[in-house]
Amino acid sequence: MNIKILNQIATQMVTESKGILAMDESHGTCKKRFDALNIEATEENRRLYRDMLVTAESLSSYISGAILFDETIKQKTSQNLSFPDYLKKIGILPGIKVDTGAKPFSCHSNEKITEGLDNLPQRMEGYKSLGAKFAKWRAVITIGDDIPSTACMIANSHALARYASICQEVDIVPIVEPEVLMDGPHNIQECFDVTNKMQSILFEELDKLDISLSGIILKPNMITSGSDCKIKSSSEEIAELTVRCLGNNVPIEVPGIAFLSGGQSDTEASINLNNINKLNDNPWKVTFSYGRALQLEAMKKWNGNNHNNLDAQKIISKRAHMNSLASSGQYNLSMEND
Repeated sequence: MNIKILNQIATQMVTESKGILAMDESHGTCKKRFDALNIEATEENRRLYRDMLVTAESLSSYISGAILFDETIKQKTSQNLSFPDYLKKIGILPGIKVDTGAKPFSCHSNEKITEGLDNLPQRMEGYKSLGAKFAKWRAVITIGDDIPSTACMIANSHALARYASICQEVDIVPIVEPEVLMDGPHNIQECFDVTNKMQSILFEELDKLDISLSGIILKPNMITSGSDCKIKSSSEEIAELTVRCLGNNVPIEVPGIAFLSGGQSDTEASINLNNINKLNDNPWKVTFSYGRALQLEAMKKWNGNNHNNLDAQKIISKRAHMNSLASSGQYNLSMEND
């Protein structure tokens, strides 16, 4: 493990108000989104779609890294370069999703544990040889009747720490993603309480396994009310509670926070990120690692037809620009009409 290299990569991932493009959707997730638009979910269509995203003009002005899926990291772009080589050529760090998904957590109804540790050291060596500079592992925590259990939070946090250790051993920066899901009728205070506890447990587990905190990126959820909650929280309240939660738990050694969008609309994700940055007086950089909140409208415009590439690329570039502005507290909703 080279702590200096890890810190250099992690710092580059959150530099200059740039964010991370999450384009690591599994086949199942990608199929759902393609099916909704009547796009055939083939390997070639997935390649063409992701090629459209990464070749968007000026993308590297706002995006520091791109999280790839196992299929994509082995494919080539329209310029006959591998995706990692093309990304490096334009100044974007290539990353890779390495977990194998959330599965039912034994003896704990309605809870999940993320799997993928089997053979991970060997897989990580393979991804490094393909050009990956960072990786991502997502844990999912559900708020519901009598859940989440402490056992679920500890088990997922330990898996995140194991994954982070394996990454750092080969000088790959781990994105550590403990997502408390927005799904459900819970209020914003319940989200705060669960997220606060989950982040506390997570950093305890990272410490136990001697993870170099200067060589990780935290990818948390924002503190919001549940998607089915009757009382919707203001962006100001979301920002205040989110910054408080991070301040309670995130050590100063961590170079940056890259928020997931977690079901927010594209403009909600930008507004909330902007307000968080206006309040944040902690030392770490606060930016974005969005999937749907960056891609959805661009995917609709593309719609499986490469003749639509330029129009779709304008959308992905604009959303990346808006979120880059939000990462420095300079975003305003009126900019959406420019």
